[in-house]
Amino acid sequence: MKKDLTFPSHGVACAAWHVPATSDVLAGTAGRPCVVMAHGFGGTRDTGLIGYADGFADSGIDVLVFDYRGFGDSEGTPRQDVSFRRQRQDYHAAIAAARHLPGVDADRIALWGTSYSGGHVVAVAAQDRRVAAIVSMTPATDGLAAAMQIARYAGAGQLVRTTGHGLRDLARRITGRRPHHIPVVARPGKVAIISASGAEEAYTSIAGPTWRNEICARTALEVAVNRPITAAGRLGCPILVQVGTHDRVAPPVAARRTAKRAGATALLCEYPVDHFDVYDGPWQQRMLRDQLSFLIRALDPARPC
Repeated sequence: MKKDLTFPSHGVACAAWHVPATSDVLAGTAGRPCVVMAHGFGGTRDTGLIGYADGFADSGIDVLVFDYRGFGDSEGTPRQDVSFRRQRQDYHAAIAAARHLPGVDADRIALWGTSYSGGHVVAVAAQDRRVAAIVSMTPATDGLAAAMQIARYAGAGQLVRTTGHGLRDLARRITGRRPHHIPVVARPGKVAIISASGAEEAYTSIAGPTWRNEICARTALEVAVNRPITAAGRLGCPILVQVGTHDRVAPPVAARRTAKRAGATALLCEYPVDHFDVYDGPWQQRMLRDQLSFLIRALDPARPC
């Protein structure tokens, strides 16, 4: 049963659920392992994540699921501002909170990310060498590759339009006015960060009650410079990279390169799915099974450090 809690990130209260493990099957002398997880681009913790969290808890792993500052039930302004730098800071703050959860082994913390956060966890773990394992599901690991993919499916004009909206929002920020928003996801031909065919229907079908289909348009100006792939070679723990071979949002080629750069401790698994096929149904169950197989091995209390 999930428990509500908050933790501070740079002076702002982030909302989280602690989902305690239902058994001590993976407990060691210092406690149980814990997975820290958050959503991808514009996502909230109530949007398709609890099924994964419950699966981990049922297998003996505690879970901390959180909302970034400015999203969902977390505090912080401006609302709906997707800043990869701040979101990585929030991951670090969530790890610190997880290490102080009752019954949790502070040296067996794993990170879980999907889509945009699938890249965050790579960059965060490269900085925090105590992280024990990483799950990176359908990850967005190279903003340049993502921008090129948008140009392929929506045309270069889409990038020009979103950049224009981004500059408008940036001007409003500089002059102290309210943010200018654009949708996270929309149908093809409409202005949004994601406008691949079928993406709007897929994202909204899993949306939780706190999710909002809008983000500060300034985000469009920094997506291309978010390149966690550059940190993959500095990882000191095992990583599972789960790639959707039909993914039209997070380029599969970038995810494969990330796994290659991570080296011998990386496990690359590929699935015939598109970006939003992994949050419910049979593919969610398949992804979860593979994640559990990986995490149980990586977080085994008898595994040498």
